[in-house]
Amino acid sequence: MRVPLDDPSAYPKVATWKSHGEGEGEESDCCSWDGVECDRETGHVIGLHLASSCLYGSIKSSSTLFSLVHLRRLDLSDNDFNYSVIPFGVGQLSRLRSLDLSYSRFSGQIPSELLALSKLVFLDLSANPMLQLQKPGLRNLVQNLTHLKKLHLSQVNIFSTIPHELASLSSLTSLFLRECGLHGEFPMKIFQLPSLQYLTVRYNPDLIGYLPEFQETSPLKMLYLGGTSFYGELPASIGSLGSLTELDISSCNFTGLVPSPLGHIPQLSVLDLSNNSFSGQIPSFMANLTQLTYLDLSSNDFSVGTLAWLVELHMLSKLKDLTEFQLSNNRLSLLSHASTNATFPKFRLLGLNSCNLTQIPDFLQNQDELELLFLVNNKIHGPIPKWLWNMSKETLEILALRQNLLTGFDLLPAVLRWSKMRILDLASNMLQGSLPVPPPSTYIYSVSGNKLTGEIPPLICNLTSLRLLDLSDNNFSGGIPQCLTNLSSSLFVLNLRGNNLHGAIPQICTNTSSLRMIDLSGNQLQGQIPRSLANCIMVEELVLGNNMINDNFPSWLGSLPRLQVICLQNTSEIGMPWELPYPTSLANLTLLEALDLSQNKLSREIPQQLVQLTFLAYFNVSHNHLTGPIPQGKQFATFPDTSFDGNPGLCGSPLSRACGNSEASPPAPSTPKQGSSSEFDWKIVLMGYGSGLVIGISTGYCLTAWKHEWFVKTFGRRQPKWRRKARRGHRG
Repeated sequence: MRVPLDDPSAYPKVATWKSHGEGEGEESDCCSWDGVECDRETGHVIGLHLASSCLYGSIKSSSTLFSLVHLRRLDLSDNDFNYSVIPFGVGQLSRLRSLDLSYSRFSGQIPSELLALSKLVFLDLSANPMLQLQKPGLRNLVQNLTHLKKLHLSQVNIFSTIPHELASLSSLTSLFLRECGLHGEFPMKIFQLPSLQYLTVRYNPDLIGYLPEFQETSPLKMLYLGGTSFYGELPASIGSLGSLTELDISSCNFTGLVPSPLGHIPQLSVLDLSNNSFSGQIPSFMANLTQLTYLDLSSNDFSVGTLAWLVELHMLSKLKDLTEFQLSNNRLSLLSHASTNATFPKFRLLGLNSCNLTQIPDFLQNQDELELLFLVNNKIHGPIPKWLWNMSKETLEILALRQNLLTGFDLLPAVLRWSKMRILDLASNMLQGSLPVPPPSTYIYSVSGNKLTGEIPPLICNLTSLRLLDLSDNNFSGGIPQCLTNLSSSLFVLNLRGNNLHGAIPQICTNTSSLRMIDLSGNQLQGQIPRSLANCIMVEELVLGNNMINDNFPSWLGSLPRLQVICLQNTSEIGMPWELPYPTSLANLTLLEALDLSQNKLSREIPQQLVQLTFLAYFNVSHNHLTGPIPQGKQFATFPDTSFDGNPGLCGSPLSRACGNSEASPPAPSTPKQGSSSEFDWKIVLMGYGSGLVIGISTGYCLTAWKHEWFVKTFGRRQPKWRRKARRGHRG
């Protein structure tokens, strides 16, 4: 038994069981045991309900479990079977009508013996992403289990088409096939199943289909097609789905106008039309959907409208239950000065990215339950108003104001007051003044690309939950705070690039360092590269170029096996000889993809050992004092001559100067330009604000001649959509 960390309701039911002779009275009767169901007349065990029971390990086919031949219901969901296979002994439970093995870490092929359970009415194997249904496949399962009412196989590896035989399961009420690798055409007759209420095939991008003409008799309550390749226009008959409560057709290929009959489904609570190509005005009939709690219209071609216009249509004022509203990335120009008499719902999520807003909407002053607020890429100008610091103080987790025209702060508190803040993004504005200090709960903090000044306050070192700190491209001065060592265990990314920081690089790495990326380039840092950086054994990118470091080449870099990028370009005081153990240590960096040592004082020959770095995609040693032949073969055959410019003593391909040709006159060395295009170009990217949050890092390695984008680890929930947590059994 093992207690799951993510399920506070879990407890070890079997720990309370007592075998015959160990207890007295009822306690020795297995029918009284927690999770055991018995037939009142025969006393046979007919049900085992052991969901979230802290079970761990594997089940052998010889287990006494399979001697319970009268068993009708078996629930082992939400346990940890350590990626073992489903035992073939399950086929002995021939009377089984309900089998739930979801969220239990099974793996391997689903045994063919399971298909012998012909009495099954309910089968849930979902959320076992290592499980396979291929030999036998989905078609075999459907052909054998003909009495199924609920079939839940989400996140099982099926990798097939959907068999037409599914449309023959006339008793089917619930079909969950989310993220199964399904492809081909969706059988249209499945929509006509007379009892089908819940259907999800989300996140099968190669699944093709279109919506049919629906009948008024359809019992559909939930239809989730998001993340597929369904296409075409929405049929007007969608308004005939009188029982529909949740509709998600996001990230498909739907086009045209949204049909007005959609407004004839007043009990609709979830409507997601995002990431399609719907056009025209935002339909006024949305105001009729008074039970909406989630509405996402983002990333379409809707046009013409203002927030005031929406309120005049009584749209938002009628949607009193609306908690999640996204309108980002349409061709809209929203005016933020809505009527002061308008009553807005209490939002949990509000996404208004790219809506041409010119100020932060005033109605937000009265929002005290916001968790996620996205106002990215608007035209919001002027200072951030003082009332914003008090908005939703107890609930706000994400505030994204990047890519606006904000200029400063109105009455900035010493430490921002949001007690649950996780992500604060103020990047790419024109903010002036000192650095705001977010609350200690913050995971990601970015103010890159502003005009902030002053020293980095020591209070920033109290953010012990911080994973990413990006203060790049501002005008900060003074030294790098030594107390940043306090963050070494939690911090993944430290970016102080492009400021006016001076002094020595502090000892920022401890033995427990989690740092993956360190970018201190483009400052006025002096002295030596601290040897404590060798403690950053997780580091993947080390960027120290365009400083005034006075040191030899740090041969200890070879002890950092994860290094992928080293940028030490234009560290103008450096005099780095190519001496052992440097070549040997560098050859240990087998994952190295980019090495920029340009604009320094390197001398002697380029070590032949560098040819061993087979992942090396970018290499630049231009404008040094290197001599001798350029190494040949493997990755070196892909580097342009510009990688070796400004070294008159170098010869061999790709240079036109052949080795051993005494008549070849070396060209005059060119003078490198300070702050040229060899600067490391890094910025945080919060993609898809308001329609789905993915937090990552986009990295342009060192030179504009070679850029490589990549993404690092997701903080918190990773979901295509920010919305309520899925309700098992109703969200697929």
